[in-house]
Amino acid sequence: HYSFVRQFPRTLTRRSLTSMSTDEKKKRSWPRLILRWTIQFIVVVVVLGSIAFAVMFRGALYNRFYLFPKQAAAWKQIAESRQEVTLDDGWTEYRGVCHSHSELSHDCEVKPPDILRAAKIADIKFICMTDHAREGKADYSTGWKGDREGVLFVRGFELDHGFMPWGLPDDTVLTSDTHYTQMAEQIASKGGVLFYAHSEEVDQRDWELPQLNGMEIYNIHTDVKDEGEVEAFLKNIAVDLMLSLNKYPDQAFRLLFDRQTAILDHWDELNKTRKVVGIAASDAHQNSGFRGTYTEDGKLIVRDTGPDKGRNKSISLNFFTRGLLRMFCGPLEPGTQVFRIEMDKYDRSLRFVNTHILARGLTEPDVIDALRIGRVFVAFDMLADARGFTYLAEGAGAKAVMGEEVSVQSGLTLRAASPVHCRFTLKRDGQQLDQREGRTFEYSAKEPGNYRIEAELNILGEWTPWVYTNPIRIKP
Repeated sequence: HYSFVRQFPRTLTRRSLTSMSTDEKKKRSWPRLILRWTIQFIVVVVVLGSIAFAVMFRGALYNRFYLFPKQAAAWKQIAESRQEVTLDDGWTEYRGVCHSHSELSHDCEVKPPDILRAAKIADIKFICMTDHAREGKADYSTGWKGDREGVLFVRGFELDHGFMPWGLPDDTVLTSDTHYTQMAEQIASKGGVLFYAHSEEVDQRDWELPQLNGMEIYNIHTDVKDEGEVEAFLKNIAVDLMLSLNKYPDQAFRLLFDRQTAILDHWDELNKTRKVVGIAASDAHQNSGFRGTYTEDGKLIVRDTGPDKGRNKSISLNFFTRGLLRMFCGPLEPGTQVFRIEMDKYDRSLRFVNTHILARGLTEPDVIDALRIGRVFVAFDMLADARGFTYLAEGAGAKAVMGEEVSVQSGLTLRAASPVHCRFTLKRDGQQLDQREGRTFEYSAKEPGNYRIEAELNILGEWTPWVYTNPIRIKP
């Protein structure tokens, strides 16, 4: 009896403790269960969000992780295959840019020293400016002029009716209230050259204007416009820019390229009856991009990178979009710029497409003379450096380069040479005559006409436009 009474409290106490321990364990397991369920929920949300992101932006992901790396490798392989051209045309070649803007224009904030820095990065030797007129006046005493550390600046303006006059004296002031025919006469009388900007605006140009020297056969802005509204185009490729602009900026920028077939056809048609020199336009502004700022109330303010401060858009963020923003842009600090996507960075525009001239030297009169005659070819140097590309006509004691003319004669041969392997296409008055691959090209010309060369590069199995020469005119 004593033994039972002694042990009973112990047994009761032990069972009570055991029971309490189980309850405590159950209580303690709830936080673990909640944590586990929370983690599982987050994992499911992340996985589903990743799948949704991959489906929605599969094109941009394909470009970033497959297409752009292969393109970059192909461009590099072409560059490594480069060989110097031995065909000599007797001229010195200079690579430059026509149609660029500075802080003098209402839609650009880039200062001349920054333009010079961009020009050195792009490795160009001349830049023909085309600032917008201020208060209806194009004052040729404003802006940089002449040689600046090895880069020649030529003053110019982009005016109504698509006028782009270069080579005018410093005391020239063109006014917007002058009729375009009188302005053209004024430009010619002062020794300038007159080119048309935005050649896609066919119906808004007077193509019979006697003083017209040339036209743009490619313009970056024109190429963007054929995608629809510029802002809509940038919105469509915004994810491409966010994913690829840092790693593959040139390849991402090339998304805007399309063959400008209609403009080239129009150019060929014009040259049947008169000389119209073809040039390229970078149309550099550095104003097509986005910058995003995280606000105190947890929103994202997005505006473009141009000088127009009024185009702001406020975006409310949720758990998912805020997480994505952190993933791609890092910590979100209120009041700080989260990202800046500069699609048309100035030096990138200067490298995208170039105008190459043949001249005796690098002075403004030399550049103007080359543009007037048409000793010019256009090249998409971002794909491959086209310096050294040569095109000429040779006969018995006769020789002509792009923009020049020669008479039909026995043995007259058109010759072209390229620093890299390409596909040459010879056109006479816009019609294809011959096409072949290699580094050199020859054709026996026996009929009058305007003969020009197009060269293409084979990039991942696709022939891509690279060079457009101005025509050599063969007279009867």
